[in-house]
Amino acid sequence: MKKRKITVPDILKMKRDGVKIPVLTAYGASIAALLDRAGVPILLVGDSVGMVEAGHETTLEVTVEDIIYHTRAVRRVSSEALVVADMPFMSYQVSVEDALKNAGRLVKEGMASAVKVEGGQRTAAVIRAITDIDIPVMGHIGLTPQSVHRMGGYRVQGRSGAEAEILTEDALAVEESGAFAVVLEGIPMKLARTITERLSIPTIGIGAGPHTDGQVLVVNDMLGMASPTGTPKFVRRYADLETVILTAVERYTRDVIQGKFPTEEESYK
Repeated sequence: MKKRKITVPDILKMKRDGVKIPVLTAYGASIAALLDRAGVPILLVGDSVGMVEAGHETTLEVTVEDIIYHTRAVRRVSSEALVVADMPFMSYQVSVEDALKNAGRLVKEGMASAVKVEGGQRTAAVIRAITDIDIPVMGHIGLTPQSVHRMGGYRVQGRSGAEAEILTEDALAVEESGAFAVVLEGIPMKLARTITERLSIPTIGIGAGPHTDGQVLVVNDMLGMASPTGTPKFVRRYADLETVILTAVERYTRDVIQGKFPTEEESYK
């Protein structure tokens, strides 16, 4: 029986009904297929792919072509999940025209159902322009990785009263610009709760405490796979695949060296 594709209205309804929204990143077909089968409603093809899969120190090196490639891989095997593609650094900051062209590419060539844009008040016009051409947008405020140099690293945002007020205004600007959801990253949980209560669109937290409408994690972190950047405080490891993979590869290597693999039973005659 064919599954029904989850849509933006479905995600908005989850907020209205008080249903929490699980989100995970996905970068390739193998993992994405499993996440889709497990019932994850939103798969985010994040620009975190540059750090997690390509070994970069930041997300800034990721290109539109990179995101298109990974989004197509994820979308091909996702029969149910809503696939959201990150708009990488410099794909929307130069001009609204660039933003529209690149958002269109992510939908047309990458087959994404929505795009994600970092920034609040400063990118409100971009969000509005993209939604005006009927491409759904997920916002992203707080610790925004594309602003790593301005922020001086990956630091918690919104701890002072002035910063909290700015982030609240950012969230409202994202909603007013037509976004269907907003990621709240690296902010105090009380502020995340306040923002969540003020918005009619879902908030998706990462390092923002338990009071948001949903949660997102990098899938490699959640599965306990080796991370070049270490494991943040907010990550819960639901598996220890690093140990599983290391053990399996060590056994394989040993069997090949010792001539124990392949056996005659594992060979063609």
